[in-house]
Amino acid sequence: MGEIVEKAKSAIARVEALGEGEGQLFTEFSAPRILSAALEAEARVAAAPEPLPLAGLLVSVKDLYDEAGQRTTAASRLLMERAPAKQDCPVVGAVKVAGGVPFGRTTMSELAYSGVGLNPHYGTPGNAFDAEGIPGGSTSGGALTVALGLADVALGTDTGGSVRIPAAINGLYGHKPSQDLVSMQGVHPLARSFDSCGPLARDFATMLAALRVMSGRTGLDGTPADGSLRLAVPTGAFTGDLDPWAEAHFEAAKERLAACGHELIPLDLGFLHDALPANRLLVSAEAHEVYGRDLETLEEIGDPRVLARIRISEGATPEEITTARSVRADVIARLATALSRFDALIAPTLQMHPPKIAEAEADFDRVNAAMLRNTSMLNFADACALTLPTRTTGEGRPGALMVGGAKGADARVLAVGARLDRDLNG
Repeated sequence: MGEIVEKAKSAIARVEALGEGEGQLFTEFSAPRILSAALEAEARVAAAPEPLPLAGLLVSVKDLYDEAGQRTTAASRLLMERAPAKQDCPVVGAVKVAGGVPFGRTTMSELAYSGVGLNPHYGTPGNAFDAEGIPGGSTSGGALTVALGLADVALGTDTGGSVRIPAAINGLYGHKPSQDLVSMQGVHPLARSFDSCGPLARDFATMLAALRVMSGRTGLDGTPADGSLRLAVPTGAFTGDLDPWAEAHFEAAKERLAACGHELIPLDLGFLHDALPANRLLVSAEAHEVYGRDLETLEEIGDPRVLARIRISEGATPEEITTARSVRADVIARLATALSRFDALIAPTLQMHPPKIAEAEADFDRVNAAMLRNTSMLNFADACALTLPTRTTGEGRPGALMVGGAKGADARVLAVGARLDRDLNG
């Protein structure tokens, strides 16, 4: 057997040593299935006329992506008896063609509707820096597979921050693409006009390689941007009410970037913060469209915190929802105009230090809103953004910097992100 199969065997052994077959990290984990995929990858890599972009990389799959023969359950008892998928979704298919090995189906916040990562059905894992701290959601299991070195890449989704939040908490890189960059076909929805698919990885280059495969866009080369960059530093949104941890890391990052010659320019984006109530309403309304017929069942077997969020929109009139959609259209246009004079926006990915699981369980609404605040504003604006760790203060847990741009600016955001990663962490 070759290196890819041996690598898969070693990772399987580490999962088994953690006691994590089907548990806090995975909803499904089959060693024979993984080894079969590793053998297929080995043959594909050997037969390829040139190196494959994900050759031999282990790729965990969030339990929202269809895989042939597997049930897509969104880590919810509601969907555990649905029929297995008949075929791989396009993203999983592309990963296989690129030489990657699907490595188990990962747990998540139920139905992908939380930035915290709690799940009452599978349990909630800690994070890579604190066994009692929240993992971040909703791609909680996926983030941990990468942070713990079990997988090289995690396939995540991001409706309000579900790639960037767990990546930030666990010291990883993650990209939330413009919504139409990566196919959502065969990916179970939460809020269809907000959902997006993106990767998590331990380094920028691996994250970029995975994103290029997921999107099929080879033009996303990630060459670091040259020269002095014009970076928008928001006021009125993203930077208010930061706790001392988040503020210290952001200030340290800004100081380092200014010393590298970049121009940091204040930009009033208060309209994004003002739109948070409309964001909350629209995501709920779209989730209600998906799960409206299942609410009675969810009352019996679902996470009550998730059910409560789906039901937020029940108190709104059709006119209020229409108004919220108009607000969103205005925000999308205003952000594109505001950022047109800049290379990218920078902001803290997180508003506060990741709290303990017990605190999140005791005060879920407050903690969840805080974890989602900064990331969700860019989903509402139909924007693109990545998060990268910042190791500027010497602490064990790195900070997390979000680099954002308007819809369609993924190539520029990635080029800026590669440059800032070099300047901050090189």
